[in-house]
Amino acid sequence: MNKNDLIKRVNEDGVQFISLQFTDILGTIKSVTIPVDRLPSALADGIWFDGSSIEGFARIYESDRVLVPDLDTYRVLPWSAPGRRRARLICDVYGPHGEPSLSAPRVVLKRMLARAAERGYVCNFGPELEFFLFKRRDEYANGNGLPTRPVPHDVGSYFDFSPRDEAQQVRSEIILALQGMGMEVEMSHHEVATGQHEIDFRYADGLTSADNAVTFKYTVRAVAASHGIYASFMPKPIFGINGSGMHVHQSISDEAGRNLFYEENDEYGLSQLARNFIAGQLAHARALAAVAAPTVNSYKRLTPGYEAPVYICWAQLNRSSLIRVPGHGKRRQDSTRLELRCPDPSTNPYLAFTAMLAAGLDGVERDLTPPPPVNEDVYDFAECDLKDRAIGTLPGTLAEALDALDGDEVIKEALGPAVTEAFMRAKQVEWDEYRIQVTNWELARYLETA
Repeated sequence: MNKNDLIKRVNEDGVQFISLQFTDILGTIKSVTIPVDRLPSALADGIWFDGSSIEGFARIYESDRVLVPDLDTYRVLPWSAPGRRRARLICDVYGPHGEPSLSAPRVVLKRMLARAAERGYVCNFGPELEFFLFKRRDEYANGNGLPTRPVPHDVGSYFDFSPRDEAQQVRSEIILALQGMGMEVEMSHHEVATGQHEIDFRYADGLTSADNAVTFKYTVRAVAASHGIYASFMPKPIFGINGSGMHVHQSISDEAGRNLFYEENDEYGLSQLARNFIAGQLAHARALAAVAAPTVNSYKRLTPGYEAPVYICWAQLNRSSLIRVPGHGKRRQDSTRLELRCPDPSTNPYLAFTAMLAAGLDGVERDLTPPPPVNEDVYDFAECDLKDRAIGTLPGTLAEALDALDGDEVIKEALGPAVTEAFMRAKQVEWDEYRIQVTNWELARYLETA
């Protein structure tokens, strides 16, 4: 669409308000709302805002920033009420002199995708975001409307189905809302843990997939809230059961759409490019974890026994490995891809995809060779087995991950100095705040025995 087409479409849709959206460094959606009569000026000149008030965007003496809407991201919010119809436009952030802001996560990803495009690569991603639905009940409330402990909305388990199950009805409404937002939903199902769900949307180019991941989260939350419950993308909200991951499927194609990860004569159907890409992500796995699993809570999920990866290895089908080569259907060439299993839905998808591409393409540029695949259950390996096969481990805490990121020049260069500095600063504060807390576990363990 051009600007005139968009204005015509907005009028036809009966939209009264436009939300101009972007994310901060941590992936939190930020938005400014304008009445529809201000849209022409916003499209012509952008919307100015104070970047110093947004996490990681600008220092106070260089704070002026401009929101420039991406016309192709126009969507009407299906849950907005008639008479107050609202649409959204995702924006890129620019500096005061018309230059893209290198502290804006979407701009950072676009820069990385452009680098890949210079090599003739079209980079595709398919994130699978798991989430929990929890009850919101006054008897559990702690004063802020949230329960003191999360109470799952249902008692289902993996792939369970009941046509009278309210959770199934909520998922159905989420799917309709996502479709109303222009997303192609492929499937939905109940996940392993009680109250846990997954809805998958179509594989797409990197920018579209990152936009879709951001859209997915607030759509799920909006529909859940309309049912008097809440959705959580916290990686590990309940001890002792599976956490929520964001497994990311990846492939590279050429400009004609041919899958460059496929090789017919290879044992696993993988090209040399795909193997180099695997080797690069394995080489940078510990630093990559800081961006893809970026919270204190992320490392409560990345523990043995809950289908989350801990060991730095790859395999075909094996779900205990960090990188998995999924099985193929009849369309083997089109479906050849790599699945990275450490990301979780607390990540900023723009930054996660940037870091993943940087790691993989470093393997391509240096012609790295991956180690042999590990098709056994790595969780059963003894320490000597891991050592003999040179299998490393992901960081055990956010602090370890930040140390790894601090020493990884490839990932830091891809993110850029502004994003790296802001991300490291924010996450170090998070770790320090967590580190000094006195938890219920400590009280139960030590209060009367120490």
